[in-house]
Amino acid sequence: MAVTDPIADYLTRIRNAQMANHKIVEIPSSRMKRSITEILYEQGYIEKYKFDTTDPIQPIIKIALKYNPDTKLPVIRELGRISRPGLRKFSGSKDIPRIINGLGLCIVSTSKGVITDKEARKLNVGGELVCYVY
Repeated sequence: MAVTDPIADYLTRIRNAQMANHKIVEIPSSRMKRSITEILYEQGYIEKYKFDTTDPIQPIIKIALKYNPDTKLPVIRELGRISRPGLRKFSGSKDIPRIINGLGLCIVSTSKGVITDKEARKLNVGGELVCYVY
């Protein structure tokens, strides 16, 4: 079965792995998914990641999920898609939504690449609102 929305599939795989308390999740790779993974790592939402390119046809991303050492709850509380294939959501730099009043982050696909909402405001660029995390 072909996946119609690969980014939604990526987010769902992470959510499902967290609900099942998995340590590592494997996801088919793409340039957009790599960018999102790097942002999640830089912002401290995941432990580490590895781009496995041994299979030239479909490389995969291995993501080590992060859990709170005391409560054993996942660090990512919520992960959701904003723009989807049926309804794309674009926003100017001034109108990018603040996720939980700036505590969460919105990932934006801009002309400067895939960046966080804070970087987009700083660079004064708008773009497609890909997803949110907190």
